[in-house]
This record gives sequence, C-alpha cells and structure tokens, in this order.
Amino acid sequence: MKSYREELWICAESRRAYINITPKVEAALAKSGVQEGLCLVNAMHITASVYINDDERGLLHDYDRWLEGLAPHAPTDHYRHNLTGEDNGDAHLKRQVMGREVVVAITEGKLDFGPWEQIFYGEFDGRRRKRVLIKIIGE
Repeated sequence: MKSYREELWICAESRRAYINITPKVEAALAKSGVQEGLCLVNAMHITASVYINDDERGLLHDYDRWLEGLAPHAPTDHYRHNLTGEDNGDAHLKRQVMGREVVVAITEGKLDFGPWEQIFYGEFDGRRRKRVLIKIIGE
C-alpha cells in the first residue's frame, strides 16, 4: 500500500472565505500515484473547515449568510470564549457546523465524486496562514 502526505497553506484575505481546493487535491493525487484508495482532506486549524458541496456562487453566499445567522461575529462579547482576549468565538462554532474533514474514494486514479461535488476550504477567522492536510492511501 502507498501513502502520500501533502500540506496546503492558505491565507484568506478576509475573515470568512470559501475556497475551492479541488484542483490542488487532484494535483496531490496525481503526485501520489495512487489508483485505488482513499483521500483524506482536513483543516488543521480549529477555526477552519473542509467540506464537499457544489461550487455555485449563490450557494457560497447562502452558506456565509446562514452561518453568520447561526453564529454572528458581532457582538464579540456575546461569546464567553472571547473573554480570553480572542474575537473568534463565532469561528469555532462555524467550524463545528461545517466539519473538520472529508474522505473521498479514489477510483482509477481520480477522485470519485458525485455530480457537482467539489472540495472546499472554509475559513472563519482568516487573514493568517493555515494548513490543510491531504493524506492519500491506497494502491
């Protein structure tokens, strides 16, 4: 069995962002040489997410509006976590809703997606570098 590991570094310019990382994951898969197996993609920070959905501008806007309604950034004193001097209590909650990671099957050297599926990095406390882990195992 082969194993391949790669890190992506992402620095979103805004506090919240939804970035399609599918091409970068596909490039890592090509480097791995794995034809049949599994690909794990996971956010290595507790205020970011990796998820799968459609790359449609309206949907990305809807996610952002929905998440901000669930856990608005302001007022920052609304979150007990922020009493530590942070201002990102909302980002931790958004990450919990959107999830930490995805696992995608690899078939014939390709990510085995359903229709319209793409891998996204969701940033909820941006403006600094954060890591995404890609771990590929298989034959």
